[in-house]
Amino acid sequence: MKRDDRADAVESAVAGIIAQVRRGGDRALVRLARRYDRARIGPGSIVVKRKEIAAARRRTGPGFARLVQRVARNIAAYHRRQMPRPEMFRNIHGAQVGWIYAPVDRVGVYIPAGSAPLVSTGLMTIVPARVAGVREIVVATPPRRDGSVDPHLLAACRELGADLVVRAGGAQAIAALAFGTRSVPRVDLIVGPGNVYVTEAKRQLYGKVGIDMTAGPSEVAVIADGRADAKFIAADLLSQAEHDPLSTAVLLTPSARLAAQVRKQLRVQARALPRIASLPGGRATGIRIKKCRSIADAVARSNLMAPEHLEIVTADPRKVLQKVRHAGAVFLGPHTPTALGDYVAGPSHVLPTGRTARFAQVLSVDTFLRRISCVRYDRRSVRRAVAAAERLAEIEGLEAHRRAVRMRWGDDAE
Repeated sequence: MKRDDRADAVESAVAGIIAQVRRGGDRALVRLARRYDRARIGPGSIVVKRKEIAAARRRTGPGFARLVQRVARNIAAYHRRQMPRPEMFRNIHGAQVGWIYAPVDRVGVYIPAGSAPLVSTGLMTIVPARVAGVREIVVATPPRRDGSVDPHLLAACRELGADLVVRAGGAQAIAALAFGTRSVPRVDLIVGPGNVYVTEAKRQLYGKVGIDMTAGPSEVAVIADGRADAKFIAADLLSQAEHDPLSTAVLLTPSARLAAQVRKQLRVQARALPRIASLPGGRATGIRIKKCRSIADAVARSNLMAPEHLEIVTADPRKVLQKVRHAGAVFLGPHTPTALGDYVAGPSHVLPTGRTARFAQVLSVDTFLRRISCVRYDRRSVRRAVAAAERLAEIEGLEAHRRAVRMRWGDDAE
């Protein structure tokens, strides 16, 4: 099947799933969970009960809870520094103008599930939402075949303050969050990564619900000079390639020697990686090594790619950073693997992919906040504004607009 045909098939399938959930609500979620997740759940068990979450907390133990709390504190500290401040000032008329910020009321967080629970996605989405002041957070995650949710994920949701955990995955979870069902409350905004069906559902439902972005497979570009450690570079390329067979990992270097060393290290290290070994041919086909004329050429190629993750491993990475225009997140120096950003550094790992970093940005507190404009005129400032406002209203033929301004000042004013 050609790529366009596959895309059309996904679009059609997702549209059908959305229609089923909109019509059938909880019953559709149960039916779709059995079909796509091979999971047996009932309408009464779509929402994870508090008893199950408490049992997960006991099962994972206090050590795991402390780990989540410690990482969450670091992430929260980063995002608190990004919180914007309201402001009011006087414009040219002497009126007060400015803005305030208000958080979204209810947010849906999608956390994928596959061979392992993505606890880190919970950290990277729920924590900034809480810092922003979101009142209610609903987590949706696919159930396992026995209908359960991984206990580490449940325990993490409890520690992070999620209000509800829903057993639903794929496009059906996004539809349930967008429209609401008897069990699943309708949300205002949906965030979090997912597969092509999740991404397509977010795209189709945008406008009925807010979304963070339509993220695709993971990407990393590494800009490195001849002094970089080939072992480190290979490890970082492989760490992103193991996310998904469609992941992209690219080394951009002017050093033929480093390129050869990295190729060798890729072969050596891949043998010890189960997820890479399980890929077709036992290798990550998305890894590329590109010889560049110079570091400046490497930066130009990276800007064209607009990668989700960008590593700069050069003698002076901050100097190279000044030339970076398009990237989701940048990692500087030989001791800053992308994996640290995936887990504990502070910034969210929910990042724009597929060249969307040219206009989109990382998930942050800004994702959960709305800027609301504020304006306050008095009689004196209206007098200064009336002539310009009246003239613009006359040009546009909007007499009611002109009169609404004029009656604040002039013959019609009290």
